[in-house]
Amino acid sequence: MPGQEVSLSAREARRLALAAQALLGPRAGGGPTGMLGRLRAVQLDTISVLARSHELVAFARLGPIGRPRIEGAYWGPSSATFEYWSHAACILPLEDWPAYGFKRRASVQRGRRWHRLQDADRSCAYVRDRIRAEGPLSARDLGGAKKGGPWWDWTETKIAAEWLLDIGELVCRQRKGFQRIYDLAERALPTHLLEVELEDKACYLRLVKAAAAALGVATTTDLAAYHGLTRQQVEQVVADTGLLPAKVEGWDQPAFTSEVALGALQRRMRGRAVLVSPFDSLTWYRERTERVFGFRHRLEAYVPRSKRVHGYFSMPVLGGDRLVGLVDPGRLGRTLVAKHVSLDTKDAAGHAAAALVQAATWVASDNIVVERVTPPERTSELRGLLVAAQS
Repeated sequence: MPGQEVSLSAREARRLALAAQALLGPRAGGGPTGMLGRLRAVQLDTISVLARSHELVAFARLGPIGRPRIEGAYWGPSSATFEYWSHAACILPLEDWPAYGFKRRASVQRGRRWHRLQDADRSCAYVRDRIRAEGPLSARDLGGAKKGGPWWDWTETKIAAEWLLDIGELVCRQRKGFQRIYDLAERALPTHLLEVELEDKACYLRLVKAAAAALGVATTTDLAAYHGLTRQQVEQVVADTGLLPAKVEGWDQPAFTSEVALGALQRRMRGRAVLVSPFDSLTWYRERTERVFGFRHRLEAYVPRSKRVHGYFSMPVLGGDRLVGLVDPGRLGRTLVAKHVSLDTKDAAGHAAAALVQAATWVASDNIVVERVTPPERTSELRGLLVAAQS
């Protein structure tokens, strides 16, 4: 590994992480497309509270940007994106199609997904023929996505479409009503990308470099988690990335950074107060969130209501270069409801108030109601700051 080991304080590591994620310093340029170019992946999820997670990611970095503009940048044949499995289902830069070739090949070798097809040849031929003849189609267009049971109780055509997506015969570049629209890869992707076939190690190298740029400073595990690689795959190529070894205060594992990332420490950059989606690339890997920010966060959407500690969709509050609390938001008409606000630091109330006002403006809420605060003795402080921020 070239270069001398870099020593970083815990605060320097936080600032590198935030700068790399476009959450410290000036707003990201280039709108949603430019932001995706920096993050290299925006996770998708069906949950919608203030907005869907992929919209919240753009809002956190770009401010109160119009939601149609976000959707227009993410979807459609004129976008520079496609959807595929990174660490989870993500919107990805179109130019990264070749880098996921190793995953498509692995699917082919595995021979099936976790859903089993009863008649693979017949079902896949049906899906291919319909899409070739009629153009891009959703699972509903193809005959329905579900049989009527739980969400995973898929129809044969839905399983076939997803299998063809896994192996790269189909591609998703558009959603309608949050349904995937499938098209033939040969029709929906530029020829120059379809013609590129990278070997597995070349795929790993490209994705590890992209992850390192998006993380600022990272362990091998962090680099693996960002795009859904294994540690062994990262270890095969990390020596060829040009990354610098780093030792971070309080981290048990060795880390890596780059000269480009370290440049952020030479600039005076202001932080911001904003609500962060639980599926944001800043926080989606919970072990890293705890290590970088000393902040424990768990999504409780799938926890029984009686066992929730913070709330259904608690969003971390970014304040400057720290995560300072949690807000579990909701909406009632044109009122933004802060169902539970947890304040972890002395200045958390000010950051939470600023973040709530900005979020309310973005989603066109005229009023903010705070129902519960932890610790409860800070309730009047937060409500007073909200009144002042809105006046």
